[in-house]
Amino acid sequence: MFNIKTYNKISATSKHILGTDFKLDENAKDYEGIMVRSANLIEENFSKSCLAITRVGAGVNNIPIDRCTELGIAVFNTPGGNANAVKELTIAGIINISRNVKASGDWLNTVKDDPELSKTVEKGKGSYVGTEILGKTIGVIGLGQVGGKVAKALHALGMTVVGFDAYLSPHQKEDLKQYVEIVDSIDTLLSKSDYISLHMATTNETKGFVNKDNIDKMKDGVFIINYARGELVNHIDLVSALKSGKVKGYATDFPDKDELSLPNVISTPHLGASTIEAEENCAMMAASEMKEFLLNGNIANSVNFPNVTIARSTGTRITVLHKNRVGMLEEITNKVADFKLNIEGLANKGRGNIAYTILDFSETIDTAAIEKKINEIADVIRIRVIA
Repeated sequence: MFNIKTYNKISATSKHILGTDFKLDENAKDYEGIMVRSANLIEENFSKSCLAITRVGAGVNNIPIDRCTELGIAVFNTPGGNANAVKELTIAGIINISRNVKASGDWLNTVKDDPELSKTVEKGKGSYVGTEILGKTIGVIGLGQVGGKVAKALHALGMTVVGFDAYLSPHQKEDLKQYVEIVDSIDTLLSKSDYISLHMATTNETKGFVNKDNIDKMKDGVFIINYARGELVNHIDLVSALKSGKVKGYATDFPDKDELSLPNVISTPHLGASTIEAEENCAMMAASEMKEFLLNGNIANSVNFPNVTIARSTGTRITVLHKNRVGMLEEITNKVADFKLNIEGLANKGRGNIAYTILDFSETIDTAAIEKKINEIADVIRIRVIA
């Protein structure tokens, strides 16, 4: 039985996927896995038995990735599981801010008791004339799971889409080329766009991306759309630009106190992934990743370990997380050879400074002795024996 600690309410679908070999418990002290949505684990003291953390969503800035790697804890996310939900909310934000939906609705609430409401509405609606998105240019920064879907949908709505993504694969470029003009310079995108939609992760390079310097490169009266990460925005600089009119409107999923007081801002309380469908999709993916890793040692959608999957043969499987250096795999197999054992299946893959090796055996083996031998190798981080 594997104990899985939950830090947020997780869809019941995950219980069905995991099955009877797993127990979900928000109060677990000793556990092999964690399932988390938005709870902050940065300062968490993990159980020594913890092997895996699955983020029921895409962003992992609430998890200490480097520390998890040092401890030999695999961290998974669920890319694409909530992409459609975020896409739809992004489009809603673009139309909402363009047509003054929130501002006009707020005004209506101030006059709702007016006995001459119809006349008042006709007289006052001119203050809320909006703009159509048809024919406008939108710059989409980040063309991954969400950004790519947003770009295609806005193209279908008649917008000219300009895109920038420094990490776009040839396959993604081919998929998007009929919908998006992909540019090599982010400054080009900023200068051409009537709207700018952010779809990047938060890194040292992207934190505070929306700042005075970049805002100055944008068109006067630009709309900024942020359903990616709150940390992408320098809020002091953005508020100043919103007040001056340099930025005409801002739609976001990440509320800020100073921005909320402005009439040209609409904000939702981090609802991007908050749909029944997205929660189900992410829960299913997260549970499947956790189950496959804990039962079979296979890795898919890890953000810190190499993705390695090999069909399970009968017998015993040993997995080794280790430093990615020349000769490491040879040292591991030599240790196994000392026991005169035949390796029935083997997979090895590196990712940056670390690597992951799977060894399958069909015959009876002295797992404790082999584990001890492999641990003698410098740069081994963690070994698992899966019977």
